[in-house]
Amino acid sequence: MAGATKTIVAPNRDMITVTLPVEAAEFALNTSIHAFRHKEHKQVRILRASQGYSLPEHIADDVVMVGELLQFPRLRSKELSNLKGSGDWPNACDAAACSGLVTPDVLKQRYKLPDPSSQSSVDGNSMAVAEFQGQYYRDTDIGSFAKSCHRDVTVDVVVGGNRQRAGVEAELDIEYIKGVAPSVPLTVIYNNQFSLLDWANSIVSNDSSPLVHSVSYGNDEAQQTSAEYMFTCNTAFMKAGTMGRSILFASGDQGVCGREGCGGMFKKRTFNPDFPGGSPYITVVGGTNFEGSSIGAESAWNNGGGGFSNTFDIPAYQTSAVQAYKQNPDAQLPPQYLWNNTGRGYPDVAALGGQKTPYCVATSGRFAGVAGTSASCPVVAGVFALLNGLRLAAGKSPMGFLNPFIYKNPSAFQDVKSGRNDAGTSYGFTAIEGWDAATGFGTPDYEAMKAAAMQF
Repeated sequence: MAGATKTIVAPNRDMITVTLPVEAAEFALNTSIHAFRHKEHKQVRILRASQGYSLPEHIADDVVMVGELLQFPRLRSKELSNLKGSGDWPNACDAAACSGLVTPDVLKQRYKLPDPSSQSSVDGNSMAVAEFQGQYYRDTDIGSFAKSCHRDVTVDVVVGGNRQRAGVEAELDIEYIKGVAPSVPLTVIYNNQFSLLDWANSIVSNDSSPLVHSVSYGNDEAQQTSAEYMFTCNTAFMKAGTMGRSILFASGDQGVCGREGCGGMFKKRTFNPDFPGGSPYITVVGGTNFEGSSIGAESAWNNGGGGFSNTFDIPAYQTSAVQAYKQNPDAQLPPQYLWNNTGRGYPDVAALGGQKTPYCVATSGRFAGVAGTSASCPVVAGVFALLNGLRLAAGKSPMGFLNPFIYKNPSAFQDVKSGRNDAGTSYGFTAIEGWDAATGFGTPDYEAMKAAAMQF
């Protein structure tokens, strides 16, 4: 392309990345490009087109899409808050501010996780978190968390990033994926421009990319620029699975309403499913609340994302489970006009994420309570990273695309049978026995998952 300073052709030859001056890009694509800053996070600056684009006629038929010109990043988790905990459980974190909040030791008890002292590093095992929108971590924060909560929270590899900008999202991801799996090497992948497609293609074009990836970012399907963009991302996710990579995304924190909202009195006449939550080639993690101190006592978080895609059809691996949910009168399904009966259902599984029982996170020089499915996702990702380690140590392959395993082994999860993700509105999806569109098959039972994974 005229004016290009750098051109990279992906190894699989299905994507070309071009670096060129803004003026040259505007001319080539017949558009206007501007710098935008986040209205709340002023330090976050990204380049986006302010209008649509077009391609020269002689190449238009050969290009499926031009990525990342119009999408704006949306962070899953809420801003750092002073959420207070009221949990009555053992707390091995030394920080007084963590009292009543959920810590790695609480998760160890509730999800039957192995003690860090019993974990060992396994050659070839690895995991990663992806950070966008100016989110990074501060060494002193994760150091404080490691010291107080007695976990090794080492970041082994950093790809990209600006270490001057720390944020609660990155620190939450790192502290809790390592809080669950301190023995597994961690990579932090940073992309300021929120190029989800670039991120996915960087995984599939690298034979040495980490085996498990946790992502706490996304947006509504309705806010995507085109179906082509979503399908192109979905293809990259599919390729990652065939390479033995496991991709996990948070389901969102607005219940069935999504970022778009449910339109007050449902004036839009539809729920707003998540992207990439509706992709059939990723594993989507919903949110729960702890109910008391007993193992397995959880309910669906009312703000946890879940529902049915308007873009992707139901995949074969979940047909039976989803049909059983729809046919169960206990589901008390919302009116049909609000959701797509033939779409891919999500989430697939869940973990603690609700505001009733928040996590203790070290961030901005202090400890505070944080909630959201962006906490649920790294917890579940850490569990699967541990399972990969067991399989690799036994000479088996990594688990790769996780959903076939999940849907063949529902008893490996703690079923959540109460609660509804209505986000405070009149309708939502109810958690019942078996798979549901609020919590999937439920939350981790590590011992049961371990037994099933070694037979898979």
